[in-house]
Amino acid sequence: MADIITLGELLIDLTQSGSDENGNGCFVAYPGGAPANVAVAASRLGASTGFIGKVGNDAFGRSLADVLKQDNVDIKGLYYDDDQPTTMAIVSVDADGERDFSFYRKPGADTQLTVDEAIGALSEDLPKILHVGSLSMTTSPGKEACEEAVRYARENGSVISYDPNYRAALWDTEEHAVEMMKSLLPYADILKVSDEEMVMLTGTDDFEEGSRILAEYGCGIVLVTLGGDGVFVRMGSKTAKVPGFSVTVADTNGAGDTFLGAMLKQIADGVSPLADVWEQILNMVRYANKAASITCTRHGAIPAMPTAEEVVL
Repeated sequence: MADIITLGELLIDLTQSGSDENGNGCFVAYPGGAPANVAVAASRLGASTGFIGKVGNDAFGRSLADVLKQDNVDIKGLYYDDDQPTTMAIVSVDADGERDFSFYRKPGADTQLTVDEAIGALSEDLPKILHVGSLSMTTSPGKEACEEAVRYARENGSVISYDPNYRAALWDTEEHAVEMMKSLLPYADILKVSDEEMVMLTGTDDFEEGSRILAEYGCGIVLVTLGGDGVFVRMGSKTAKVPGFSVTVADTNGAGDTFLGAMLKQIADGVSPLADVWEQILNMVRYANKAASITCTRHGAIPAMPTAEEVVL
């Protein structure tokens, strides 16, 4: 049994890396896609991970498969599409390292994963934790593949991790996005949202109230990421804000995925019944914050993610 399997998009992040002498933006083709990023982050920290998704049967798709293999992510659930190209995200980065996204995804290979492909991969290796994101919910047949995979994994004993990762460019309206993002909340045992996504899903910017609303869907652990300010965490009635680490930011791309990969790796390892579980969760968040801060100091998403040896508290 794998520790963690992630399902969703694997794509090319065409990321701005500076400008030439004429002021034109220069871009680098980095591997990316939030679920794939989480699988790599957890693998680099010592978890056994796998990925389920689809890329184009093209040079970019094959290079992405190689990236996952190099990071010891099992790709027997990775499929190739002969009709649709590998999806591309264009990532512009401002002076503070913050990102703006646009996509070449009409429809894009990542949206073409089928129910049979997803369930077939899961039935071969049911994980301790299945992680999904909301971008799988934008287009059929990927939407149905994600929904059925979540149901199948939960019914067969897997813990479900969910990141309702909002990208405005991939939805027809914000209202539709919120509807689809909310549809997976009742299945989530572990939920990671940004502060902006919490407001979208709950209508409040109060972390106590927003996390409480999200927990009422059945989420055992709610993690609200606050950028450089750290993470607000809720488990049942207990809440805390865990501060982040101060670093010089080069690129925030992949930081949230690194954080979540680090959390899932630790949760898959288990908690000690002889110690206070809440304090263990807070320590996990501190460790995950540290891992995410290292990612922010480097460019790209997957290339920037740290190894276990680098994450020292």
